[in-house]
Amino acid sequence: MSYMRSESEDDEADLLLCHIPRTKKRTMTSENKAAGSRSLARTPSDPEDRYIEEIQTSANTDISHIADRSHGILYNVSNVSADDEPTPTELPASKYEDFHTIDWQRDLARDRLRHKFIVKRRQISLMGALNGIWDASSGWICVLMVGLASGAVAGIIDIGTKWMTDLKDGICADRFWLDREHCCWSANDSEYKEDDCSAWTSWPEMFKIYEHFFFYYVIEFLFFCFWAVGMAGLAVTLVKVFAPYACGSGIPEIKCILSGFIIRGYLGKWTFIIKSVGLMLVAASGLSLGKEGPMVHLACCVGNIFSYLFPKYGKNEAKKREILSASAAAGVSVAFGAPIGGVMFSLEEASYYFPLKTMWRSFFCALIAGIILRMVNPFGSYQTSLFHVDYSMKWNFVELIPFGFLGIFGGVLGSAFIRANIKWCRFRKTSRLGKHPITEVLIITLLTAAISYPNPYTRKSASALIKQLFDRCGPEDSMSGLCDYQNRTFSGDMYHSGSLGTGVHSSVWLLLLALICKFVFTIFTFGMK
Repeated sequence: MSYMRSESEDDEADLLLCHIPRTKKRTMTSENKAAGSRSLARTPSDPEDRYIEEIQTSANTDISHIADRSHGILYNVSNVSADDEPTPTELPASKYEDFHTIDWQRDLARDRLRHKFIVKRRQISLMGALNGIWDASSGWICVLMVGLASGAVAGIIDIGTKWMTDLKDGICADRFWLDREHCCWSANDSEYKEDDCSAWTSWPEMFKIYEHFFFYYVIEFLFFCFWAVGMAGLAVTLVKVFAPYACGSGIPEIKCILSGFIIRGYLGKWTFIIKSVGLMLVAASGLSLGKEGPMVHLACCVGNIFSYLFPKYGKNEAKKREILSASAAAGVSVAFGAPIGGVMFSLEEASYYFPLKTMWRSFFCALIAGIILRMVNPFGSYQTSLFHVDYSMKWNFVELIPFGFLGIFGGVLGSAFIRANIKWCRFRKTSRLGKHPITEVLIITLLTAAISYPNPYTRKSASALIKQLFDRCGPEDSMSGLCDYQNRTFSGDMYHSGSLGTGVHSSVWLLLLALICKFVFTIFTFGMK
């Protein structure tokens, strides 16, 4: 059976292709025949295309007709009875090949069609009304689940990273699952002293070798390097064998996916599991990298997994990008403790499709993720960020000058780092080292651990070092070097009014060496597999 379309409809309509499943056999009514007489000229379709439909859109009516090639029947959404029309769940999912771009107009048109079905059924029955309420609230429920999961995952990763980092120095003999700080708190509830903790056992002490022996430092150094190389080697092996997409920070690929590109498996469950474990291992190994970029990738994995619980998003790639945009905001929120910063990142940097409703949902998702992270309390301070600063002293205008020089220095150092890292990445691609990623990771990890061990500021993890630099000095403070002031009669903000001691001078030189080492380490580390 063939139907002819008028020329006026050809001028005003654009045809978009999508798939629809085979529905039950329908009888032709007079209205269907009248509509069909002024519609498409149909030709027999191939078996593979028997379920292809054509959605006719125009400037006045976004979606007006659906044609089912398997039956040669034309449907009009506005005049079909409720018993004859397909339900929204029968609408097929958007299917794209790997490494292809999505059709934004087609997917959004399909969503408008689905919404028309829901609105029509809402006026017919109570179940239709309830289904409409569920559909309207499904977006908020989905981002709520993403925020809850992202905050919990971030807290678990922070706790696991801290435990693995302390594992390089020793273990809590009575409670091996505790890190050094909590182990010492369990032994002495009055205060925590890092250098004086009887409950914590270093690795040389496990072999009855104590500090007054020379081999104490040799054994400690060997265990430090062994754990660092072992953690990094395990992480790179897991990535190479189980989830190759888990390598790198993930932010460039996330921006590409949010712009409409399809990368199958990049946001899958295996990528999520392996990257979560690998992130803890690599961060604890001491390599010069952070958890901020991978946290965005992990949050987007969570958003992708939860989106399949809601067909509205799981079956429509364009709508799924709304959930992924909110997930990216949640990832930045748990990484930096900045929900508004996460929304701005998703809006300005990551997302291609960002309607107004997505902005509010992104803020809600980022806020929930930050609240959950604070409830998990991985830092022990009930703060969403490890680097919390609360100073009450007034600053003088002249203090802007050193801050200005600090900004200039940061810009110059950043530019030099980018240039050096690009040159190293180009060399890596053409050298044998680039063909053996596991060997590269093991060599760089061993060099990083061996060079970092003698300096107490490079031996620490990056998070622990920055936290120490953010802390205030006081008479009770036991930090070596940085708080070595001659006058210890004041506390808090007035503590620095005393004269400098020898420990401050030596700490400045050690920090300068740490800056150079971290700068060089990061050049070689960033871009590894």
